[in-house]
Amino acid sequence: MVANPLELQPYSQLDDENCRQRILAAKKALGDRLIILGHHYQRDEVFEHADFSGDSLKLSREAANSKAEFIVFCGVHFMAEVADILSRPDQVAILPDLSAGCSMADMADLNKVQAAWQELSSVLDPDETITPITYINSDANLKAFCGDHQGVVCTSTNAQTILEWAFSRREKVLFFPDQHLGRNTGAKMNIPLEEMVVWDFDKPMGGLTEAEIHNAKIILWKGFCSVHQMFKPVQIEKYRKQFPDGKVISHPESSYEVCQNSDYVGSTEYIINQIADSEPGTDWLVGTELNLVNRLHHQMKDQGKSVKFMSPTICMCSTMFRIDPQHLAWVLENLLDDNVVNQITVPQQVANSARVALKRMLDISA
Repeated sequence: MVANPLELQPYSQLDDENCRQRILAAKKALGDRLIILGHHYQRDEVFEHADFSGDSLKLSREAANSKAEFIVFCGVHFMAEVADILSRPDQVAILPDLSAGCSMADMADLNKVQAAWQELSSVLDPDETITPITYINSDANLKAFCGDHQGVVCTSTNAQTILEWAFSRREKVLFFPDQHLGRNTGAKMNIPLEEMVVWDFDKPMGGLTEAEIHNAKIILWKGFCSVHQMFKPVQIEKYRKQFPDGKVISHPESSYEVCQNSDYVGSTEYIINQIADSEPGTDWLVGTELNLVNRLHHQMKDQGKSVKFMSPTICMCSTMFRIDPQHLAWVLENLLDDNVVNQITVPQQVANSARVALKRMLDISA
């Protein structure tokens, strides 16, 4: 069952505190049958109800290892898909608002990737020379594509390990959907920028010449995260003038120029740990999603640490923000009536192939 606007209407009129009390009551009544997962980028009034918090893969694995019957993922669509793929058959994955998608994931769909693979086959044999790697921020059918073509999934934490594995098998990589994670990881491995070319899916042959394709080590999909696009080197320059002893830390979905000008680059978990483990009184400029930065700002105050958001423009993950207390209350109170709403179910054939690519990643990273 999916959301019916008429059913949701009474919930949309609830204030956050009323929702909070109803969520707490429903959680208590559901007990061990329920697990709520909260991604780091989620708004605080939803994040507080999470039984586990973290990045998408970590959360899905926590859910699969739990006793819970219902997995309510407070994140975006591809995250709930991963939870469904990795969970047991007796578990149900739920996304409180089905409109919570990911603009980056939407930049690479199966038809476009298959078309690119076909076009590349006119220049070389992709199944012999290219390993497809999809960032976990992608639809299940792209993970399945990788599973079917001896490819693999990666996260922002293990991207380098995955690329090293790929290059031990084949000479090239097709990396999608985020060009910045691919480029920043490749640069960390000392791959020259001219050997990392961008495939523009709106142009014939990705806008590349045969010579550029033959010369490339990494073919980067022209995709990006709209939040991390907001960060610029000039923001770092301004910060360093004001705080010469301050530290700059960025997520690798940020541009190459931003990452090159940062002191530290890493995943959300890495950012949290670096700031948490730093000396009291440290100043930080952070290039990642606003909700996480604001949470760190408040958590680190007692230690005298200053945590600032890199962009002067407010830029949170707008699709993640669609998960609100009202939708969460609606989902949980339906579960109290044994009524599952907004279930995420990946077709079995797609799930099987995607699971191959995900397991391959876990085995490589072990």
